[in-house]
Amino acid sequence: MKRPVVLLAALAAASSLALAGCSSSASPSPASSSSAGGTISVVASTNVYGDIAKTIGGEHVEVTSLIADESKDPHDFEATAADQLDIQNAQLLIENGGGYDPFMATMKDSTSSAAPLISAVTFSPEWKGSNPSEAVDGFNEHVFYDPQTIAAVADEVAKQLGTIDPTDASTFTANAKAFRAAIDAKVTPILTDISKAHAGEDIFVTEPVPLYLAESAGLKNVTPSAFSEAVEEGQDVPPATLLDALTLIGGGTVKILFVNAQAAGAETTQAEAKAAEAKVPVIKASELLPDGQNYVSWMTDMATQIKTALGS
Repeated sequence: MKRPVVLLAALAAASSLALAGCSSSASPSPASSSSAGGTISVVASTNVYGDIAKTIGGEHVEVTSLIADESKDPHDFEATAADQLDIQNAQLLIENGGGYDPFMATMKDSTSSAAPLISAVTFSPEWKGSNPSEAVDGFNEHVFYDPQTIAAVADEVAKQLGTIDPTDASTFTANAKAFRAAIDAKVTPILTDISKAHAGEDIFVTEPVPLYLAESAGLKNVTPSAFSEAVEEGQDVPPATLLDALTLIGGGTVKILFVNAQAAGAETTQAEAKAAEAKVPVIKASELLPDGQNYVSWMTDMATQIKTALGS
């Protein structure tokens, strides 16, 4: 979704508290020093990117994910003083970008952090923006549902960790290669199977969260843009658009309805009810890594759910 994901007042308060709490003593530059225990301090906007950092860095990193509770909507996130301190002390920062988590760049700037900031959106073939942290009209910022883009992000994480810790650079590179190989071995074959059997079949998404994955499987998004845009912005769907959407879901051509696992509203509830009435499978697409999963197992599970829903 593109709704604001941090309250500016809360961030300002966090900034002043954080800076007040550390102004009495100097600290080494995050870009050139290690955190306690010799590990590299990494801060990620969500646990999706936190998991990737941990997968690549292993025992050599200490990862903090600012948003990790799957029961909460990431777009309701409010930065705290502790978050500000985490950013200030980090040696590497990872954001989704594209307006999804602008609080990362805001806090980096407010703390004058020297840590590199990896923006996942810049590794998407669809990215055409200039400022990686800002939203771009027409661009689907949910790139964490594109496994190939995330594999490229993992390569960049390995590169940046290797710059910080050259001694273990080969380990980080090997871990990134293994991560990409796992995607290619576990996720890609399922998407290929779906595409072979169901290419061009219609899906409906209340928000564009899972679109990269669904489109990689050859599926066609037929959602009225006015519907998904309104839901994504937290606005009411125009009545005529809602009627068109419900008619479409119940019309027999839509094979799957995707809904956001972290956010719901009246229109989403009506869409789910119509899907149940028409016996259209509903898949909940999370914006956070589910408990007990890593990125590869999560995408494997999502691809499997799609394949199962389509009856193949």
